[in-house]
Amino acid sequence: MARLDPALLQTQLETANANLLRANADLERLRLALADSKTKMDRAHELSARQLLTKADLETADVNYAQAQAQLKSQQAQVEQAKTSVENAKVNLDHTIITAPIDGIVISRNVDVGQTVAASMQAPTLFIIAADLTKMQVNANIDESDVGNIRPDQQVSFRVDAYPNETFIGSVGQVRLNPQVVQNVVTYSTVINVPNPQLKLKPGMTANVNIEIARRSSVLRVPNASLRFRPTPDTFTALNQPITPDIQRALGGGRGGFGGGGRGGQNAQGGQPGGQPQPSATAGKTGGTAAPQAARQGGQQGQGGQPSADQEERRRRFQERMANMTPEERQQMMERFQNRQGGAGRSGGPGGGGPGQGSQGTGERAAQSAQPGRTGKSAKATPQTAQTIDSLFGPLPRVEGRGRVWLYINKQLKPVSLRTGISDGTWTEVLDDNELQPNTEVVTNVITGLESQARPAGGANPNAGNPLMPQRGPGGPGGGRGR
Repeated sequence: MARLDPALLQTQLETANANLLRANADLERLRLALADSKTKMDRAHELSARQLLTKADLETADVNYAQAQAQLKSQQAQVEQAKTSVENAKVNLDHTIITAPIDGIVISRNVDVGQTVAASMQAPTLFIIAADLTKMQVNANIDESDVGNIRPDQQVSFRVDAYPNETFIGSVGQVRLNPQVVQNVVTYSTVINVPNPQLKLKPGMTANVNIEIARRSSVLRVPNASLRFRPTPDTFTALNQPITPDIQRALGGGRGGFGGGGRGGQNAQGGQPGGQPQPSATAGKTGGTAAPQAARQGGQQGQGGQPSADQEERRRRFQERMANMTPEERQQMMERFQNRQGGAGRSGGPGGGGPGQGSQGTGERAAQSAQPGRTGKSAKATPQTAQTIDSLFGPLPRVEGRGRVWLYINKQLKPVSLRTGISDGTWTEVLDDNELQPNTEVVTNVITGLESQARPAGGANPNAGNPLMPQRGPGGPGGGRGR
């Protein structure tokens, strides 16, 4: 990919080779000196045995031989050091040729021909290489309130600004644990694997992501407008329909309305039908921008779908307790919790209504609610067999709520209570079809003809009740004529 100027490094290699040759020559010279010292020592021992040589001369010969041996070993070490210097110079020379670590496409070049490379540049980035553009990844920023609904292998659809009319499909790969905090907003990066066979997607594009957390096919559904419809007594008066006890209970006369703890059978706070959790965005743009909305699972608790202060306190204590536990204690608690799920799981109706099945449901319902494929993995791994933290979380629980629609039969309104499932914000799944059949007409609104009476008269000020418009009182009496 690039080549540095090798002149200086080539000179260093030649110098190292010359030093190696000189070290080998010195080694050969010391070998000859050692042989000569050994010959002199042997002759000295023979003369000393015949009493022809003094003891001092004999000791001098032995010392000279020992010195020759030490010098030979020292020179052998210098030869090895010279060889190492040569190898080091060769490696440095080879590094002047910069090769690509992978076979890919260069998408960024940060150097030019003739640019000076200083020794102070520690691991500089010269090129950015894409390994395989046919397999891309999208890093989506998911809000902390929605990250609990993300599971691996969930289907993802997204669009990019370059192709606004084309939808790309991918799947969730993993959810990163490192939080990103921007202006007190906590998000988690979710890696989405996307095939890119046509090479339309390019690195750095901004994507608007929708993550599908639940899917139902071939089910009965009703529009959310029908679940939000609530007739008033004036509606029955206009229809000349008497208000029976059943209708009175449906309008809120009975105790424990179906709307999740709301008074008079009203919906839970937030305007969603029958305690149905409000749809929320489960994915974001890469770069922190919010994404389109998707159906969000889970039930609310307490009055109006909001958790009480005691529940928040218990949840906080439980989290502190879990943080202080050892992994063995956590495993034992998880096993006890899983065994407990198989028994009674009733803790109050959806949204805090009267007694009934809890938002999580029993262990049997949780087992039936596992939706493999599009809604994530069907099997839950144990801490001993899990390869990632994401695999420890099982499939999302089945969503179930309560709702009511009104039918118009024989010019009479009739209430029908329903068990509702997931919602996409426009339509809601119906879990029981006792009285509703496909193509059954439901009431979304009633026009009685009395709406025009609520409008201001022609001479009245239409902005009289608008606090944002300046209000003017009646004009004062006119002044007298001047003299």
